[in-house]
Amino acid sequence: MKLKEYKIKFIKELSTLYDEMEAASFFYLIMEHLHHLKRIDLALNPEIEVLESDRIQWEELLAGLKKEKPIQYLLEETEFYGLKFKVNENVLIPRPETEELVQLIVDCFVAHNDMALKILDVGTGSGCIAISLAKNLLNAQVFAIDVSEKALVTAKENAVVNGVNVNFIHQNILEISDLTFDLGLPAFDIIVSNPPYVRMLEKEEIKPNVLEYEPHLALFVEDNDALLFYRKIAQLAMKNLADNGKLYFEINQYLGKETVDLVESLGFRNIELIKDIYGNNRMISCSKN
Repeated sequence: MKLKEYKIKFIKELSTLYDEMEAASFFYLIMEHLHHLKRIDLALNPEIEVLESDRIQWEELLAGLKKEKPIQYLLEETEFYGLKFKVNENVLIPRPETEELVQLIVDCFVAHNDMALKILDVGTGSGCIAISLAKNLLNAQVFAIDVSEKALVTAKENAVVNGVNVNFIHQNILEISDLTFDLGLPAFDIIVSNPPYVRMLEKEEIKPNVLEYEPHLALFVEDNDALLFYRKIAQLAMKNLADNGKLYFEINQYLGKETVDLVESLGFRNIELIKDIYGNNRMISCSKN
């Protein structure tokens, strides 16, 4: 069968779950993954055949998509901030909104690339934030903490793949009272976190492909203390940021004011609540002293 004919079949079989544009995007991602071909290659070479050995792989991936398994988990990779990352069901799939958080930090500090910035990423997951910052802030010394040992295995692989050095630490941040005394870490110029922030009451808004496959440990917090991680990380940041150090959060869009009030009550200044590309309150930046 020609690849262009298989494309029609592929999109049709997914039509009850995905619109044509999304199904086509899956097709092209798989085509690049299996055949190292881009969309333009198929347009220029419409007679490309699907070999039987490749057809088996296509059908396995198609079956996964029919079960609403995320394409990133099926391919075991994704792109984030121009870099390739391995992903699996032990880590969240990096989101475009988180790329905006990285861009915010890079824009603020790239002019200081001659400085040996010290950066901490709390709840690193796949390592996408820490690794992207290490790749773009060239003299930075980057540390990353996560409670999940399995997530850290993936993060360490991603650091190797992307050729950066990140100091990974297995630790439950909620059990730490001081980053220096408890873990021997330095004062940081930047602390950044995209912690769990989806409340249980918001589960009904979550798509099945996220709810059924992505790690709940990295997604959800209890309704009665939705800012648990923000409070703890901000308290640690007030102790362990250097003077004029910066704290950055990705936040729950529904809790922007509450998160601003929290960091303000702890003594942070220059607080900015920043919207994402979709117009939702998504990031906070603030300074110590």
